[in-house]
Amino acid sequence: MQVILLERVAKLGQMGEVVKVKEGYARNFLLPQGKALRASDANIAAFEERKVQLEARNAETKAEAQKVADKLDGQTFVIIRSASDSGALYGSVTTRDAADSSTEAGFTVDRKQIVLKTPIKDLGLHDVTVVLHPEVEATITLNVARSNEEAELQAQGKSIQDLAAEADAEAEFEIAELFDDIGGASEDEGDDA
Repeated sequence: MQVILLERVAKLGQMGEVVKVKEGYARNFLLPQGKALRASDANIAAFEERKVQLEARNAETKAEAQKVADKLDGQTFVIIRSASDSGALYGSVTTRDAADSSTEAGFTVDRKQIVLKTPIKDLGLHDVTVVLHPEVEATITLNVARSNEEAELQAQGKSIQDLAAEADAEAEFEIAELFDDIGGASEDEGDDA
């Protein structure tokens, strides 16, 4: 099916281009969302009449999206989840979780605007892309942790594995000191006899 694009569509084309797409993609996504019109002679003529208005509207929305992107880009949001000792989450962090955490911080972000390259299934810092406009993107960081204290440590650059290794080393040191104390006490008892 041939359609004329009313706005830029990622991986498809720019505003005003006539492109060939699959019937279902046009019928279920492009046409209902107002992103395209069927490429008939009447629709092409109507697009040419509305082109200036569409370009002006697109420029306005792009400018608004750019303002939001300037504020949002580089922000870090903390998401608290339960996880195993090795750092694997019980479940995963979804686009809804990312949108909710950014909305709580005062940004208006819809879950459809969040792009996860891979599912987030472990603790740590994860970069996520937010598409605010077809031509404007921002990158946010999700700090996934088991507690706020752990999130602060991760923000300082320490990973869960580093913290676990430090805790293990500290425990081994305490055990070694305990055995040294017990060994020293038994030697003292032997000297008394």
